[in-house]
Amino acid sequence: MVGQRNGGRWVEIEEEGDDEPRYLITAVATRAGIHVQTVRRYEAYGLVEGRRPERGPALYSAADVARIRRIRRLTDDLGVNLAGAAAVLHLREQVIALQRELSALQRGRGDR
Repeated sequence: MVGQRNGGRWVEIEEEGDDEPRYLITAVATRAGIHVQTVRRYEAYGLVEGRRPERGPALYSAADVARIRRIRRLTDDLGVNLAGAAAVLHLREQVIALQRELSALQRGRGDR
């Protein structure tokens, strides 16, 4: 399981969600409670990336919506700038990857 240590106990880190691209940018903005231009700004900064099919507009997944909500919380509620949000999200991804690796190693040894 993916988690983090918190005061001597293990706390789950929520994963981003479904990664299947299905939402247009307007739906993503509505679900995240932000303006379409904000989504575009996050995309220009490299914080989120819509998948572009061969033809048609970019599509976003539920994982993208969750990521945008996390960016918004970092910037609006915690006062982190976009560069800081990028660093926090990168570190979060590293923690999740390391936790998965640790879990796989523990399963291989028969630990729990």
